[in-house]
Amino acid sequence: MSIDTAAILATSASADPLLKVENLHGWYGDSHVLHGMNFEVAPGEVITLLGRNGAGKSTTLKAIMGILARRRGSILFEGKEMAKMSSCLIGRHGIGYVPEDRGIFASLSVKENLLLPPIVRAGGMSLERIYELFPNLLERIASQGTKLSGGEQQMLAIGRVLRTGARLLLLDEPTEGLAPVIVDQIGAIIAHLKEDGFTIVLVEQNFRFAASLADRHYVVEQGRVIDVIDADAVAANSDKLHAYLGV
Repeated sequence: MSIDTAAILATSASADPLLKVENLHGWYGDSHVLHGMNFEVAPGEVITLLGRNGAGKSTTLKAIMGILARRRGSILFEGKEMAKMSSCLIGRHGIGYVPEDRGIFASLSVKENLLLPPIVRAGGMSLERIYELFPNLLERIASQGTKLSGGEQQMLAIGRVLRTGARLLLLDEPTEGLAPVIVDQIGAIIAHLKEDGFTIVLVEQNFRFAASLADRHYVVEQGRVIDVIDADAVAANSDKLHAYLGV
């Protein structure tokens, strides 16, 4: 398939993107897995990276955060180039990352997990506000990470990032392995965060979940964006989406 990256960027362009990823390549060792990723997200938007397993979606988030050691291209956040920064510095600029495995410290309590990350910007959520948003965490405040359900761990992972003051959230498969009722809770939380002005890049296999939240969907295949579908065009492109995702 011929990829017109300029057309993709023009289709999705916003006047002042908060995050702009352009011609991003990435490698695991000698394996070239990202082949020129292009996408952008405006302040307050939710966008999704959609695609089959192995397409490069999670790797893209790792590359943005500097966790993927070998990468090349441009990652502009608030107009600043992040591509050559370390993951520590990238996080301190206000990008929060919730990995697929959630990264909970198993031996620490809920409260200790929440207090562990540093505050990187003013405006981070207080513990009281986080407990309002995630009442399950208040009920389990003294419980160790190993004692939490999968849904509670996901809530804790998101809450921990919110406390830091990050305004761009990278969420990797937040509903994976969760019961439908918990998936609904996570969806309501993401919608609430969007209303509060957070900007979110969402990697998600559950398209029905993603479709209810996102302003725009970037379809990823073999480490590059091959199509962009706006939220109001999903119904008209359902056959194409089925072909892309195999759903």
